[in-house]
Amino acid sequence: MKSTITFTALAAVAAVAFAKPLEPRDAAQVAHLTFHAAPVSYDLSVPADGTVVETNSDLNINLIDAPDYNALGQCTFTFDSITQPALALHITESGLQQIAVGPPSVLKSVSCLGACVPTYGACYGPDGQYVGPCCTGFCAASRCRPWDLSV
Repeated sequence: MKSTITFTALAAVAAVAFAKPLEPRDAAQVAHLTFHAAPVSYDLSVPADGTVVETNSDLNINLIDAPDYNALGQCTFTFDSITQPALALHITESGLQQIAVGPPSVLKSVSCLGACVPTYGACYGPDGQYVGPCCTGFCAASRCRPWDLSV
C-alpha cells in the first residue's frame, strides 16, 4: 500500500516536471491593404482577428490593393453610404489582387477574420480535407497557385 502511494506520488511529480509548457497562440495574419482614391492612396495593416480598424479618411475609394490576403472573401468593408457599393475582384497583368469599388465611396472601417494559405501552400491536406482559401491566387492540384502563372 505504502509503495503504491509512493509510486503514484512520484509519477505525479514526474508528469508535472516533464510536462510540455503550453505553446503561445499563433499571431493573427495581417492583411496589408492599399486604398486608392483617384490620384492619392493610403495603406492600412489590418489584423485578421476581427478587430475593426477605422480609416480616418474622407476619400472616395475606388480601388483596394490586397497583395497578401483574401480580402474580398475575408474582410468586411464599412462604407459611409446608404447603399453598399459593389465590390468586384480584379487581377492586374502582374498578378496583383485588387478590389474594385463602384461607385467610389468613403470607407469608414475594415475588419478581417480568418486565415488564408500563402502561395504554394497546401489548400488541401494529405487527408483530402480543405485547409483554407488561398491568400492571393487559386487552388489547383491541392496547392495555392499565384494568379500570374509566370511567377
